[in-house]
Amino acid sequence: MNKLELEGVGSKIVDAAYHVHKELGPGLLESVYEYCLIEELKSRNLTVASQTKLPVVYKGNQLNKEFIIDVLVENEIVIELKAVEILLPVHEVQLLTYMKLADKKLGYLINFNVPVIKEGIKRKINGYF
Repeated sequence: MNKLELEGVGSKIVDAAYHVHKELGPGLLESVYEYCLIEELKSRNLTVASQTKLPVVYKGNQLNKEFIIDVLVENEIVIELKAVEILLPVHEVQLLTYMKLADKKLGYLINFNVPVIKEGIKRKINGYF
């Protein structure tokens, strides 16, 4: 997927998050937002995978442990969802780590527990885009 196509999908993700937040507002569990966001993304004809597992590899050995990507869109864009009072730097690091491990260039950290969803969306790039 080229940069222009990724940006187009990214716009659809932001729009879907806006619609979910407009409908539900803040204050619910992350799992509720995840389910509704997935429905919104699918309604935009996007391919969506939820709770995608990434193996933990340590010193070349795959361990019996895994990381979980909340939502993977078009097998290209990682979405990490939160429903917290304040986004912390560790949340951004978590998203970037998942992006690196999955070798994905674009990701979104979306916190639905905000008065205005625009304040809860952070776009991240892994390397050059």
